[in-house]
Amino acid sequence: VQLQASGGGLVQPGGSLRLSCTASISIFSVDAVEWYRQAPRKQRELVGSISRRAIRNYADFVKGRFTISRDIRDNAVNLQMNSLKPEDTAIYYCNALISGQQNWGQGTQVTVSS
Repeated sequence: VQLQASGGGLVQPGGSLRLSCTASISIFSVDAVEWYRQAPRKQRELVGSISRRAIRNYADFVKGRFTISRDIRDNAVNLQMNSLKPEDTAIYYCNALISGQQNWGQGTQVTVSS
């Protein structure tokens, strides 16, 4: 399974970005898709996830600001990020869980700075 995260960039504090995770197989066939991030000199942390049944979970530090959704047309899992803060600066990765196996994609850099 090939995954690709895209949509990162430079944004000012308070701004928004939408990241997309596309896959080589149907997004609806995987058990769950997770979004992680890794900031410089920090461990990778879970941002949120969406299950096959569309159950969403979010880390406390993004609740109310980030939203995960699935796009049928683009076969993608999107991460809508609003009210961005400098501490959201990180490389964002998506991971597809299939029968207990992890399938990581290349990350996309998000930089929040004025």
